[in-house]
Amino acid sequence: MSYSLNTTILEPLSKAKPKNAVILCHGYGGDGKDISILASYWKAHLPETIFICPNAPEICAANPSGYQWFDLMDQTSDQILSKSLVAEIKLNKFIDEVKLKNNLSADKIILSGFSQGCMISLQTGIKRKDKINSIMGYSGKIINVDHLSKNLVSRPNILLMHGDRDQVVTIDGLLEAKNFFNKNNYLIETKIFENCEHRIPSEGASLGLQFVKKHLY
Repeated sequence: MSYSLNTTILEPLSKAKPKNAVILCHGYGGDGKDISILASYWKAHLPETIFICPNAPEICAANPSGYQWFDLMDQTSDQILSKSLVAEIKLNKFIDEVKLKNNLSADKIILSGFSQGCMISLQTGIKRKDKINSIMGYSGKIINVDHLSKNLVSRPNILLMHGDRDQVVTIDGLLEAKNFFNKNNYLIETKIFENCEHRIPSEGASLGLQFVKKHLY
C-alpha cells in the first residue's frame, strides 16, 4: 500500500514495527523533506516511532517548487475555509492510511505542523471521530474559529508554540487559539519564544521532543 500524498518517511531506529507515529505537516511553500529535518533531530530519542512527512496536495501558488495545503493568495476568509475543508479530507485520508499501513490505532498518532501545517493539523485533528493522541503546532492559528466551534468532536492533547516577533502569522494566532481551547475546556499547553520570528527555534524542537516522549512513551 502506498500513500495518497508523496511522503518523506523516517523509519524507526529499532528496526521493529513502529509502536507509534508522528505526522509532520510542512508550512506554505515547503515540502515534506523540509520538515523532516525536525524528525531527524527527534529520531534518535524516539526509537520506536515512525516519522511521516507528506507533501501537501497542491503546488504552491506563490512558490511552484513547493506545496500548499490550501491557497492563501487573494482569498476571502470563506474561500480559505472552503479550500481548507478540501485539504482536511485529504489529510484525514492520509491519517487513515498511516493507521492501516502501520497497524496503529489513532491514540498512537501525534499530528504536528508548522505554520499552515499547524493550521490544517488543528482543524483536522479536533474534528476527527477517532481521537488522535495529540496535536502539536508551531507558528499557526485556527483557520476559522466559528467553524471549529461548531465541530468540536474530539479532545486530543494540544501544545502550541509561537515566536513573539512572528510577522507572517502573528502571536495573536496563538493567543486566540489558547483562549478558544481554554473556553471550550481543552487541556492546552502553550509556549511563546522571545525575540523569535516565523521559525522553529532549537528550544521549540526540544520542547516538541519532550511532548512526544511524554505522550507516546
